[in-house]
Amino acid sequence: MPEVTINLAAGRSDEQKKGLMLDITQAVMKNCNVPADAVVVQINEAPLKNKMKGGQTFEERLKK
Repeated sequence: MPEVTINLAAGRSDEQKKGLMLDITQAVMKNCNVPADAVVVQINEAPLKNKMKGGQTFEERLKK
């Protein structure tokens, strides 16, 4: 059973996340030759204050 985990900064809508998971499911089905029922996709969301890039939290980066 293929499993895909995605780490994202929080802030995307439920519709955006579902679309992403559906697209990934389709890609795994195509490339691994498995049915949709065999594919698990999970999104882990981090609050913007708990994710950092370039020495600044994502929350701080938004304020620029």
